[in-house]
Amino acid sequence: MEIQSKHDCKLPEDLNLVDFIFEYFDKYGDREAVVDAASGRCYTYAQIRGLARKFASALTRRGLQKGDTVAVYSPNIPEYPIVFFGIIIAGGTITTCNPLYTPKELSHQLHLAEAKHIFTVNLFAEKAKEAAFLSKISNIYVLGSPTGDGITSFQELLADDGSYLKEVKFDVREDVAVLPFSSGTTGLPKGVMLTHHNIVSNVSQATIKGFFYVNTDDTILALLPWFHIYGMVTILFAGLRFGAKIISMARFEPKAFLETIQKHKITIAPIVPPIAVFLSKHPLVDSFDVSSLKDVISAAAPLGKETQAALGTRLGVNVRQGYGMTELSPVITVSISEGNVIGSAGVLIPHTKAKTVDIQTGEALSYGKSGELCFKGPQVMKGYLKNKAATDRTIDADGWLHTGDIGYYDESGHFYIVDRLKELIKYKGFQVAPAELEELLLTHPKVADAAVIGVPDVDAGELPKAFVVKRANDITEEEIIAFIASEVGPHKKLRGGVEFIESIPKSASGKILRRQLKAQEIEKCEKDKSS
Repeated sequence: MEIQSKHDCKLPEDLNLVDFIFEYFDKYGDREAVVDAASGRCYTYAQIRGLARKFASALTRRGLQKGDTVAVYSPNIPEYPIVFFGIIIAGGTITTCNPLYTPKELSHQLHLAEAKHIFTVNLFAEKAKEAAFLSKISNIYVLGSPTGDGITSFQELLADDGSYLKEVKFDVREDVAVLPFSSGTTGLPKGVMLTHHNIVSNVSQATIKGFFYVNTDDTILALLPWFHIYGMVTILFAGLRFGAKIISMARFEPKAFLETIQKHKITIAPIVPPIAVFLSKHPLVDSFDVSSLKDVISAAAPLGKETQAALGTRLGVNVRQGYGMTELSPVITVSISEGNVIGSAGVLIPHTKAKTVDIQTGEALSYGKSGELCFKGPQVMKGYLKNKAATDRTIDADGWLHTGDIGYYDESGHFYIVDRLKELIKYKGFQVAPAELEELLLTHPKVADAAVIGVPDVDAGELPKAFVVKRANDITEEEIIAFIASEVGPHKKLRGGVEFIESIPKSASGKILRRQLKAQEIEKCEKDKSS
């Protein structure tokens, strides 16, 4: 059976993303919009709008045309929205990149996205330059002093006189605004085409009262990365749309994190489960005044009941959960502030339909029956970039997006996530595709075959673990771990270790039976606990 959201909101029909986010900027004017927690550097609403337009003119002067893709390879910094919205004003599409990516990983995304420009910061300039060379990109912009030939200072671009600024007409239902990358329900990372209408709709759906509700009295903690769709939509877009003050942090460091909450009197803190575990258990929390917090929302991976309850008790706030995925722009369910149910991922946001289907027959199931979660709504992606086969596997002929997540909903409409059909590993809220690591392992001359799964971890959620069939007997666990670490970002390291086995279990068609390996791992853990 299908169910529909019991909530409602107005969805803008023709607004592009910039006009939607900037709609009330005249009213906000000289209010601080984004403040860097570490340095205090900040921009007002008026400055963000004005500088974004200058940046757009500078990009146009350098040849950017409507539909061109610009990569943003940066941590959370106050200049991020200037770059982001400047690209769209110029008619471009943004592909956001994980700042922890190696040059090879970054080059892969640049190539798939057909990016023609890249923005970065001094710290990552050399990696960006190497990736740009591999991807034949000549337009590199860096915040800070240029570190070599072929790199243009971002400050130089902001000195543009604006004479190349032109009005760009968007087809909001077809033109892609943002191109984040996701592994989807399986396989290697793919470009997720999110249109202006997808994102404008999702911000409108998710920010009604009781959900990700924000107003001008709020100060939002922006620790979650803006390259990730969760932080991008629920913090950057929602915060700017409704006139909040956003405090940006480039990375998590316990003391600085707590100092930021105390100093800036943070009211809203979107987090991920590992941060929830820290806040609920770490003794350092008691040394800081975090009483300004009124709303803590965890998403990107399920949060355990015990941690959710313990955190709520310790902070004296209503700790809530949300659920979504990049392909859904990303928000689907949020626990409403009135009627929050511990352990639930929440209820459907407005204009959204849902059903659970039997994973064998595809038959729609009733209340309380676990099956694959499927959704319909204006936030469903346009599709995967240049990958019709993957799009067709994810969005069926009737428009239902199949998430690859197993869950159910009860008679009150609360959703519960219980498992994943998709075999992605969730390390601290980040997606790690087993297939990507397996492909890398097979390039090692001493590895004959390999499989990767996620093993449970209290703090991180899951840790990538490799099962390896040796080609040469002298290979060691340390050698394999070091090899992978040299090729990938930190979140993809084999922190769960390496186990050597005689053969990788596979189906008749050759598909790796990762669920079998995972079941064996769980059984082994249970035996260890009982012994």
